[in-house]
Amino acid sequence: MEARDILIRPLITERTTQLMAEGKYVFVVAKAANKIEIAKAVADVFNVKVEKVNTVNVLGKTKRMGRTSGKRPDYKKAIVKLAAGESIEFFKA
Repeated sequence: MEARDILIRPLITERTTQLMAEGKYVFVVAKAANKIEIAKAVADVFNVKVEKVNTVNVLGKTKRMGRTSGKRPDYKKAIVKLAAGESIEFFKA
């Protein structure tokens, strides 16, 4: 897998913006990607040193629209902790 195939998109919520103060950034990643591949992808794309990666498989919620019900897709998210003094400029704006 290529680095840009592993990192799908950044996940920006109130909680993840609080984590950015601690040097942790959250991304939605490919389901098949492991922690080592995710760390290499973040290091290559953003030119930073990755200290630690935690991953979470998130199950999609079941939603109803009248009588019909559907399901949001499952996804995998990665919480990436950078080395001290490192930051990603993409999230600054």
